[in-house]
Amino acid sequence: MLTDLAADRRVVVVGGKGGVGKTTVASALALAQARAGRSVLVVSTDPAHNLGHLWRRRVGDGVVRLADGLDGLEVDPARTAEEHLRAVARTMRRLMPEHLAGEVDRHLALARDAPGTHEAAVLERLAEVVEDAPHDLVVLDTAPSGHTARLMALPETMSAWTEGLLRRQERSSRFGAALRALGAEDEEAAGVLGGGRPRDRRTDRDAEIRRVLLRRRARFTHLRDLLTDEERTVFAVVLAAERLPVLETLELHAQLERTGVAVGALVVNKRSPADAGELLARRRAQEEGHLAHLRDRLPGVPLVELPLLAEEVVGEDALGAVADLLTRAPARPPRTS
Repeated sequence: MLTDLAADRRVVVVGGKGGVGKTTVASALALAQARAGRSVLVVSTDPAHNLGHLWRRRVGDGVVRLADGLDGLEVDPARTAEEHLRAVARTMRRLMPEHLAGEVDRHLALARDAPGTHEAAVLERLAEVVEDAPHDLVVLDTAPSGHTARLMALPETMSAWTEGLLRRQERSSRFGAALRALGAEDEEAAGVLGGGRPRDRRTDRDAEIRRVLLRRRARFTHLRDLLTDEERTVFAVVLAAERLPVLETLELHAQLERTGVAVGALVVNKRSPADAGELLARRRAQEEGHLAHLRDRLPGVPLVELPLLAEEVVGEDALGAVADLLTRAPARPPRTS
């Protein structure tokens, strides 16, 4: 069922509480799609990466081959933020007068540890990957629920923030033009801009700032539109049939709804068997109670169940077995009443 949802999408986002098997489900789903003939990229945005461990190979901040038709990538938040700040520094030093270089460095040093810097950098990297990847499908293995909810809300926030910067830049340009019309562009203004032809220099600088901001706005707007488009993106929440994961799933669903991201499926991982002794049968009955609560609260979201396996899932063969389970697993359909 989940594989059917992914079959004609550009992006699948896999989220949920930490430790419930998001990376396993994301990798198995990606492998199933690759075996169906699509080219797939699975991307981990979780700082505590498990993708490489799961596939028994080194996966880093560059695309590597995991299986036929399937590539992997682990976004490194610290490295991504550092590269982002270096790029910003290069742009600012090119645009600002030389005597302000020290101020630029101090500003960026503060920004390096500022709240939201890593998230914004990861978001921009993610936007680049989704936009530029030559693959048919991108599967995003996200960080635990709270991080995922913020990540999904960031495109709207960053787009609005960039729009505000554009408005400020436009007002500044109009104000500068008014001053020049009044003859205020004197030798002191020329000195601030570093000498030379101040009007041309300022015009070039304003034009480049605008180009940079327009490019960022377009990228964030594209990502926001993609993530909120149910025909191109599906969001799957992975959970365990336990009280806390169920409650966290309900909270994540509400947060995603507020950002315009629809949840296409719930994947209940490691379901206890009902015919393997009294202990597991009792646990299965308890799980049914938690899932009944989930179904009552989210009656419109299809639910897929994966069984508890005897062996741990590591390596392509084990992931292939989970991919087969995902492909065959019946879904409890949305409830209409």
